[in-house]
Amino acid sequence: MKQKEKGLNTICTHEGALEDKEFKGSVSPLYMGTSYAFEDVDLKRYPRYFNTPNQEGLSRKIAALEHAESALIFGSGMAAISTSLLAFLRAGDHVVLQNMLYGGTHNLVSEQFEKYGISYSFTTGLEPSDFEAKIKPNTRVIYIETPSNPLLTITDLSAISDICRRHGIVSMIDNTFASPVNQNPIDHGIDVVIHSATKYMGGHSDICAGAVASTKENMERIFQLARGLGGSLSDYTVWLLERSMKTMGIRVKAQNANAQRMAEALMQHPEVEAVYYPGLPSHPGHALAKKQMKGFGGMLSFELKEGLDASSFQKSLKIIKPSMSLAGVESTILSPALTSHSLLSAEERAAFGIKDGLIRFSLGIEEIEDLIADMDQALTKTKKEAVSTAHS
Repeated sequence: MKQKEKGLNTICTHEGALEDKEFKGSVSPLYMGTSYAFEDVDLKRYPRYFNTPNQEGLSRKIAALEHAESALIFGSGMAAISTSLLAFLRAGDHVVLQNMLYGGTHNLVSEQFEKYGISYSFTTGLEPSDFEAKIKPNTRVIYIETPSNPLLTITDLSAISDICRRHGIVSMIDNTFASPVNQNPIDHGIDVVIHSATKYMGGHSDICAGAVASTKENMERIFQLARGLGGSLSDYTVWLLERSMKTMGIRVKAQNANAQRMAEALMQHPEVEAVYYPGLPSHPGHALAKKQMKGFGGMLSFELKEGLDASSFQKSLKIIKPSMSLAGVESTILSPALTSHSLLSAEERAAFGIKDGLIRFSLGIEEIEDLIADMDQALTKTKKEAVSTAHS
């Protein structure tokens, strides 16, 4: 009889936990050593080799959550992204990337890859044909992000994995916005899954980390480069992250519910031009998101009506915090043009549909009625200021 797979919250709470053999405590012990024995041991441990006890335990948890054979935890999301890409690319190779990506990833590729002799192409759209059209004989990787940052576009995971299999290409995804709670790309055939663990895995805006999950073979290839680049995470932060992930399932589901309610409220607000959230039937990727996601996520974006000042609006908020990052238990908001996508030129942002009035909204776990009221008072105040300025 096949053993039943463990549920999400059971994995979050128990998988990868280290046993406290000395005192029988209920939480994983913290091993802070940076120097370990090398004689008469089964494994030579060293922090930069990603194999200290806490690093190994947390990696097992992440692998289990992403239905992967193996995983590694990194010092940041960009360390995870850059190491994964460079592990499968070398001089003379080519990579295809979707046109809507996190600004840091876009900047890494456009500013650095030519120095290493790696060529790249960004798609013109998100249809499978858009990706296939960019493939060259030397293409080695297709890289996607779904839902995307900041417009929450949806890319077909199964279609991308099929294309990659037919062409012998490695498929990679930034799964940060979905989190393992809402989406497991490996179940849809994607090869390598990447996270900024700073976000939903950490969940409290106090940890910077990254994660990668894949097959043992792929992870060995990534590890061989990772130990040379040195993007490992301190064991204290690893321990904190393991603690935080115990509540990830509960947190993210609460954030999903808040985001759905907020998106519906903003759709009806007179000072909002457009709302981008895959949980809305009006979203162009709604049907696909419903097919490949378990929940629609805690992130949304919206555009202010023309004439409303984004800075004034954000300063008028009382509960929701204008802040650089996302996915914490507290609700945060930002202008992508000034933060996450500020490294792109104005022309590039315009091409991607990132307007100056676009606001990215990370829903926390507060009472949704309080959040909706805060949004309404800030939008109303900003509208009055705009009218007053126009008449003065």
